[in-house]
Amino acid sequence: MNFFKRTVKPVNTDDEALLDSYRKSGDLAVLGNLFEQYMPLVYGVCLKYLKDEETAKDAVMAIFEELIIKVKQHEIKQFRGWVYVLSRNYCLMQLRSGKRMEAISLDEVMENTPFLHPEENNNKEEALTALERCMQKLTEGQRQTVNLFYLEEKCYKEVAEITGYTMNDVKSYIQNGKRNLKICLEKNRE
Repeated sequence: MNFFKRTVKPVNTDDEALLDSYRKSGDLAVLGNLFEQYMPLVYGVCLKYLKDEETAKDAVMAIFEELIIKVKQHEIKQFRGWVYVLSRNYCLMQLRSGKRMEAISLDEVMENTPFLHPEENNNKEEALTALERCMQKLTEGQRQTVNLFYLEEKCYKEVAEITGYTMNDVKSYIQNGKRNLKICLEKNRE
């Protein structure tokens, strides 16, 4: 995935104009245009401190979320320097608070129940039918986000854009949907 490689060149507007525009309108697209120009810098800082690509990518998104509030609170003379310091401080706080993700083996994360992996099960058709039935029991938000995330392989950001849900709602729907599916499938197996 080319997470931080620009496919579209951002509109060349100076940083101060974009900051003023965002402060007046609150339009996240304006802040997004500004942040996109510095995303490789922010990612580089995060990667340097956190030493893990996925953790650094998550940190970049969290830093953007912080920008939404902090840009309005601070007097910013030079955005590039300010966002660098913000990124560095964010990473240092993550390291200090112990929120840095520990490396764990794939076996600890993967579901190991044969019923949840139909391709390993002798009766694939029955397992898929049970999965479809359980999917219908989920709430609309859970069903939609689980479908986009797992079946269509969209990332959280893409799911949020498609559905219009907030990033926190997307994460919650996916987590709760996965848990509810597992419970439903286990009941179906008994």
